Amino acid sequence: MVEHDVRLDLAQVGQRIVLPTSFPSFPRFMMQAYQDATVIVRSKGIPDVFFTFICNPNWQEIIAKLEPNQIAFDRPNLVTCV
Repeated sequence: MVEHDVRLDLAQVGQRIVLPTSFPSFPRFMMQAYQDATVIVRSKGIPDVFFTFICNPNWQEIIAKLEPNQIAFDRPNLVTCV
């Protein structure tokens, strides 16, 4: 029986996947959002007012559109529309 000395170059194992900027909560997404906000401030000026809106994930409009066994956090697109 012949033993082979097999050494792997870990740089060639697997496949590198780069997530697009549309993939939320990852560094590329955050950097793109920051750059977009910076461009808006440069072109339009410093904002006078900043609004945020918080909704209740138990609102009937949201609950009615969920599939069985889903929660509002499974469907951020739905919560955003409501």
